[in-house]
Amino acid sequence: MLEPSHNNELPPIPAKRYFTIGEVSELCDVKPHVLRYWEQEFPQLSPVKRRGNRRYYQRQDVILVREIRALLYQEGYTIGGARQRLTEEGDSNAVAMDQALIKNMITELKELADLLDANSLL
Repeated sequence: MLEPSHNNELPPIPAKRYFTIGEVSELCDVKPHVLRYWEQEFPQLSPVKRRGNRRYYQRQDVILVREIRALLYQEGYTIGGARQRLTEEGDSNAVAMDQALIKNMITELKELADLLDANSLL
């Protein structure tokens, strides 16, 4: 399905509040129908649904999708095993998600600072 060499090459999560299913699909390298399936299998994954039943994922949802993807594709868990692992982690999962969010924001801020420095040199 996915080549092992592409597993660690996910793009940074942009500084947005809501993401469409297509955007999450690209950010997490998972097809939209897989995301819809995971919504049924993982109760923690519940995007906001708006007009016309359109899904809008928040940043923590994108981080959770990446974690599910890592459990399934990199660590070799089954759907049931990944669900159990996420349920067992509970509060520590929330801490890990917060840490991942902070790490991602720091990376994005550093990239932005580098861009600003590069533009000021011109």
